[in-house]
Amino acid sequence: MASAPEPIQDPDSMDPGLEQLPSALLATIMTKLDVPSIQSLASTCKTFRSCATHMLSFLPNFHLQDIAPSMDLLGPLLRLDNPYLRSLKVDCTRLDDSSLDFLARPSLQELCLRNCADFSGRLLSEVGRHCKDLRFLYLSSVAEKRGRSVDVSHLEELLSGCTRLEALILMFDVSIFLRHNFARVWILASEKLISLEIGYISSVMVTELLSSTVGLQSANQIQPSILPNVQKLSLSVDYITDTMINTISRYLTSLTSLDLRDTPIMEPRMAFDLTNSGLQQINARGRLKHLSLVRSQEIAPTYFKRVNDLGILLMADKCSSVESICLGGFCQVTDSGYKTILHSCSKLCKLKVFHGTHLTDLVFHDIRATSLSLMHVSLRWCNLITNLAVTCLTSNKDICVLDLRDCRNLGDESLRAINELPRLKSLLLDGCNISDTGISHLSKGVNSLISLSVRGCKKLTDRFVSYLFDGNSNRELRELDLSNLPNLSDTAVLILAKSRTPISQLRMRQCPLIGDTSVMALASMQVDENVWRGSTLKLLDLYNCGGITQLSFRWLKKPYFPRLRWLGVTSSVNRDMVDALARSRPYLSVSCRGEELGADQWDDLYDTYLQDYEEVDELEQWLLGGENMSDDEMEGDELFE
Repeated sequence: MASAPEPIQDPDSMDPGLEQLPSALLATIMTKLDVPSIQSLASTCKTFRSCATHMLSFLPNFHLQDIAPSMDLLGPLLRLDNPYLRSLKVDCTRLDDSSLDFLARPSLQELCLRNCADFSGRLLSEVGRHCKDLRFLYLSSVAEKRGRSVDVSHLEELLSGCTRLEALILMFDVSIFLRHNFARVWILASEKLISLEIGYISSVMVTELLSSTVGLQSANQIQPSILPNVQKLSLSVDYITDTMINTISRYLTSLTSLDLRDTPIMEPRMAFDLTNSGLQQINARGRLKHLSLVRSQEIAPTYFKRVNDLGILLMADKCSSVESICLGGFCQVTDSGYKTILHSCSKLCKLKVFHGTHLTDLVFHDIRATSLSLMHVSLRWCNLITNLAVTCLTSNKDICVLDLRDCRNLGDESLRAINELPRLKSLLLDGCNISDTGISHLSKGVNSLISLSVRGCKKLTDRFVSYLFDGNSNRELRELDLSNLPNLSDTAVLILAKSRTPISQLRMRQCPLIGDTSVMALASMQVDENVWRGSTLKLLDLYNCGGITQLSFRWLKKPYFPRLRWLGVTSSVNRDMVDALARSRPYLSVSCRGEELGADQWDDLYDTYLQDYEEVDELEQWLLGGENMSDDEMEGDELFE
């Protein structure tokens, strides 16, 4: 009698399952990932889910800044029984004082809390009481919501408690503290403090804070600086004055980085302004590597009218070792002053000039004769420079960031020269007089671009997008700003979608011809069907686009745009639909008042800093792009049911 046939085995069952891998190995791999990656991985199978649940109790780094979690989401992820947590970074838009027990951890060495408007001064106190081992602290927008209070006693508890603090960044208005007690409490600051950044403080408070008169016990006793080891100082003040510069130079003897910005509401008087005399006091000890002095025109058209070429000459004489210089609002400085910087500072690699009203091509005509190796050049609102200046600049082949925004006399020939920069990663051309032909040059040589902005370049049409993504060119592009282009239509977006370029940030605000077709094309876009499923966009700005109707909002719902975190639209299209979209995607930040997307208001006070672009880890990219990933998985709603 014939024996019964053996059952056919499933081929997949013969492969070793994930559950057979050592759990310690899986946990070790997962600790190297960020929180969104862990959430995505946990959603793929029970083994990873179980491992993720366990490893959250010893995760060393918890970084969740792309979304603003509520306590319902944060609670299960940020385990109280994790004594190994060293670094915590969270967007606190949806949090308040009730979450302090989860945020102020004794084990922390690094704490970064953004958008803390709904917290009171208790946040500072609790951090001081519980985070004794803290080395790095970043707090922004503390107590900005109406009804929230903060007192100098809260700052006192913070400074007295965090005795090992090395970097303190307070990105809010500290003038809310009582002035007569503010300087006194800084005596308690950690002696290890080497970096101090403040979002806003008056120049008088700065002088009193650093002055040696604080805490004198006798008339003949000389007290050293209360911040003796500070190497980096970054402040936004009401006025940059000679007195403040003199105080900083006198008492901060270890300073290597000085970053000062002011925004006067009117032209300052002599006693409240910066002059040649004050500029001469900068870098008296010769240790400075980074210098930034910017007067903003954000409120009123004010400038440093008491500084001229002589002041720059005196400053440059002491700054021969400076590697980065940023000057904004020096309306009396001419080519002679700027050339002095280029020829005196032989180690200069970053040059930024804003509102250089007298800066012309002559500054750069002999730049080849210098030993400079510039990597970052920003010449914003320098309306006298032409294509010739850019041609001379591009002799520095190491330039990776080039900011030429609002230089109205730059045209297509400048792009022909820029095409010769092999390492260029960020190019900002807002408001320049360029056309489609100029953009065509970028597709012939520059293949390293990660960020491109052509906002307000009125001559551009749909054709420039086809030039930009011609063949396999510009496949590295991730951030694209096409705002305020009157001739840009849905055709350009269809070309972009067809190119399958994995754009993560796309800005098209104030484009009257952009409509529903663009939204549908982007929602249906697949970069690589074997790796990425659906759109890769994290930021999409469609504010005041003329063709957006209610139809677009259907394509903005789940499951489309699974990675979208910031969206700009016009609420007048249909306020109810905007509100419904915000409710259906609670971790999508929907802005409808025209504000710029994707940045903390304190992060970039004057556009003087640009993102550092790093290579993405291959494992993390694969995990984030898994074919089973959904919007819910990214947000973590399904990780702990």
